Amino acid sequence: MQVKTIFVFLIGIMPMLISCGKTSTKTLDEMISVDGTLKYSGNFQGIGSQKVIGQAKIYLTNNQYMLKLENFNTSNGPDLKVYLSKASSPSDFISLGDLKSTNGNQIYEIKGTPDFTQYRFVLIHCERYNHLYGNAELMK
Repeated sequence: MQVKTIFVFLIGIMPMLISCGKTSTKTLDEMISVDGTLKYSGNFQGIGSQKVIGQAKIYLTNNQYMLKLENFNTSNGPDLKVYLSKASSPSDFISLGDLKSTNGNQIYEIKGTPDFTQYRFVLIHCERYNHLYGNAELMK
């Protein structure tokens, strides 16, 4: 009976184990335009056992807001997304798309002109398993 229980357990978690590690680990070095003005920034902190370090910086360049993840590094995982959020958890957010890499400097375009007094957090979130990896609170 125990062997059957272990087998059923392994079959149940197999999709999670196979799907882990799908985000690129290539180190990126994307840059903001020289005329960009830093508006907000914050330091990442990991949640639980997940490691997330680096800075989140919001720049205004050519009337376009851009998010830069700087000196960024996170634990790898499946389906990682970048969110601009009203809370430190993904409840009311704007998706900025897939996390490009677990390492380095990377840029994300922010559509429109969100109210940064409301959208004060940048989140790294596994959408598939609804698991928060880390966040950074933005400050002037």
